[in-house]
Amino acid sequence: MKRLSILIMLSWLVSMTWSCKKEENRIYLESNETPVLTISNTAPELRPQDSLKQAVKFSWTNPEFRFTTGVSSQDINYVLEVDKAGANFNSPDKASLGIAKDMSRTFEVRELNDLLLVLLKLPHSEEHNLEARVKATIGTSTASVYSNAVAFKATPYPIPPKVAPPATGELYIVGSATPGGWNNPVPVPDQQFTQVSETLYEITINLVGGGAYLLLPENGSWAKYAVNDDTIPGLSEGGDFFREGGKDIPAPAAAGTYKITVDFQRGRFSVVKQ
Repeated sequence: MKRLSILIMLSWLVSMTWSCKKEENRIYLESNETPVLTISNTAPELRPQDSLKQAVKFSWTNPEFRFTTGVSSQDINYVLEVDKAGANFNSPDKASLGIAKDMSRTFEVRELNDLLLVLLKLPHSEEHNLEARVKATIGTSTASVYSNAVAFKATPYPIPPKVAPPATGELYIVGSATPGGWNNPVPVPDQQFTQVSETLYEITINLVGGGAYLLLPENGSWAKYAVNDDTIPGLSEGGDFFREGGKDIPAPAAAGTYKITVDFQRGRFSVVKQ
């Protein structure tokens, strides 16, 4: 019995020693430095004739992640975030650009212009106050830090619409998801979009769940705007659309009132439940 007790005690001591060694071998993040972000131009001028020229360059310092084993030699991944000033980088259309290893990102005029128009969805020909910051993450860990925010302003210029808008200045919706079904001409004004601008149209309409629809530039005609692939996941909530050809646009699975926004400038539509 005494021998058994001694064996149990020895086993416990070995277990404790092994646990301590395992604890000692763990690697912890001890410290890091906040990246310092700088910008080359706080008021870049965006003009079509200068599209290939440099508009702005963002540069930042290394956060120097330090672990219990010393300064990390792992690759650091960066994300440059750009958003409207005052949004605290929480806008749904915030631009997030992944950058591996490099500690700078240069934008040509056309690139910055597209970022403002396409990603941030800002109106053209208006000056916008903006902010940028960098998020640094090491490896696949959750250790990440943010830089300071830098402010800048820019006025994007209009670019040719990705999809040509209706020459009629009108847009209609037809299909099994609509109250009028596939009957064409469609009921007006219930199935006619409101033209918000030269390239933006909106309608709030009751949709039949699980149906489909098309967009018509002329009521009574089967010229249409459609999608290239109707099996894309999430397409019922929005995506890219095209002129002519293509497939019917799938409606949301649940019936209800939805706001459909069609943006010819970006060639995209969105469907939001009201």
